[in-house]
Amino acid sequence: MVICDLVSRTGRESQRYNNLGCRQVAGCIPYRYKDGSDGSNISNELEVLVISSQNGQGLTFPKGGWELDESVEEAASRESLEEAGVRGNVEYELGKWSFISKRYGTCYEGYMFALLVQEQLDLWPEKNIRRRIWMTAAEAREVCQHGWMKEALDKLVERLTSPQQRKEEDFDDQLPS
Repeated sequence: MVICDLVSRTGRESQRYNNLGCRQVAGCIPYRYKDGSDGSNISNELEVLVISSQNGQGLTFPKGGWELDESVEEAASRESLEEAGVRGNVEYELGKWSFISKRYGTCYEGYMFALLVQEQLDLWPEKNIRRRIWMTAAEAREVCQHGWMKEALDKLVERLTSPQQRKEEDFDDQLPS
């Protein structure tokens, strides 16, 4: 058994702010392709991971403060580990959104990325305060509480299901190993 000694970063002293004073945050939409019914084959059914918000009301994707000592991709990856207990490859940016927090009434600039999940941990820093649930993209779109995150999810689905993307994957499968 591997013991997780990670702790979530806290505090605002090393947070990034844009030139308008908006706090910058980064997050990911963790995704995978569902296991086949026999457990050994991978299907092409896309699943995304949603987490409960800190107060337990509503579902969202992992995101949090982008700190001064990290790149935006590192921040997004760290938040996915801290909040959802997953590791993987940060693949590409889904977009940048500006929004006002309903809870605090402050402005934010949020960056979202696609994260192909490689590992799901049994223990992670925020396990005791968050639930995580794998679901289809359509289900996630219904339950996600932020409009800007729904837009990011739409971009992820569009990119992963576009005919050009499928052609590239088919071509990669045909290349000699």
